[in-house]
Amino acid sequence: MIEANVLHPSELAAEDVAAWRDWQARTPAFGNPLLGPDFACAVGGVRDDARVALFRLAGKLVGLLPLHRRPGGLARPIGAPFSDYHALITAPDAPVRGGEALAAAGFSAFRFSGLLDPHGVFDLGGAGESEAFSIVLDGDPDAYFEDLRAASAKRFKNWRRLEHKLEREHGEIRLEAPDVSSAAFEQLLTWKREQLHRTGAHDFLRPEWTDGLMRSLFEDRDGDFQGLMITLHAGDTLIAGHFGVRLGDWYHPWIASTDPAFAPWSPGQIFLSRVIRVMPALGLRIYDMGPGHDHYKRHYGRERTALAEGQILAAGSAGRVAGSIEGAWALAGADRKPIVGRVRRRLEQIATLELTLGGRVRGVFDAIAGHGRREASRRDPEAP
Repeated sequence: MIEANVLHPSELAAEDVAAWRDWQARTPAFGNPLLGPDFACAVGGVRDDARVALFRLAGKLVGLLPLHRRPGGLARPIGAPFSDYHALITAPDAPVRGGEALAAAGFSAFRFSGLLDPHGVFDLGGAGESEAFSIVLDGDPDAYFEDLRAASAKRFKNWRRLEHKLEREHGEIRLEAPDVSSAAFEQLLTWKREQLHRTGAHDFLRPEWTDGLMRSLFEDRDGDFQGLMITLHAGDTLIAGHFGVRLGDWYHPWIASTDPAFAPWSPGQIFLSRVIRVMPALGLRIYDMGPGHDHYKRHYGRERTALAEGQILAAGSAGRVAGSIEGAWALAGADRKPIVGRVRRRLEQIATLELTLGGRVRGVFDAIAGHGRREASRRDPEAP
């Protein structure tokens, strides 16, 4: 029978961390920086409710699930919404079933938006699907870029024209990689928050814990796991950049920001065109752009990863209760599925991010006030 104990990441034993790293190394799908103990510990440094559920059979560790315990026995991925990928980490042949594991740890359900399940520990029947995009560079970066250009010749020709125009009008284009400037970091955050407001999205940078996580990772530049910022400049002017975390040769940016004044030159496209060529110098093999916004990612990321989104119920009575609540949502949205789905996703995001009652109330008011901006953004997803 499977046994579970649930600990704060700082309480993990050295041998359990070693097993975690070993499972990551043995399963390529688990290699993302967000799926390792370093990310769990970084989140644990800013959230008291960060946990890792450890599952054992006959005293032997067979799986780990990093999460947050929320009211009603609900589990959410640790660090959500920054945990674009999440998984129950196991060895390839581990005898673990997701529903039984959740029940053993005292959870009723696990909600997810980017689940990886390479070993099939969950029953994902009925789960939704999404895709993530990555640049995987195993050879010459110039050859990789030429392959992309050949696949979308007209689009890349236009981007190249805009790049030349930008350089003529504003000065030499260059990447700063890595960029350790605090002023540039603050500017990227400011642009991102302004973009979230323009599009009516929830400001995921407003909560104290997310601000603390970003800043702690920006300041941590030691070891295999660290924050990394790359910026694009025209002359002396900062115009775009990415910030996120890397683990060895795998980089996962969270913040992609551009100066809206430079939107006519498509600086985000220029950035990605240039970054491919500097990946070897940075020691990067994978530039993981994550899920969503495929209107630009699909032109650069040839590697696609299938993800699941939905909810897994625990085995037993607690799971059945959670399932009845899920059924009520489905019934409520039977005739208005797109609308109810959007409302639910927004409420889920607010509940995930906001840890105080005041924050959640403000999030609901912001959602109502930003409805018109969100609708406009859906009609024009490529707007800056």
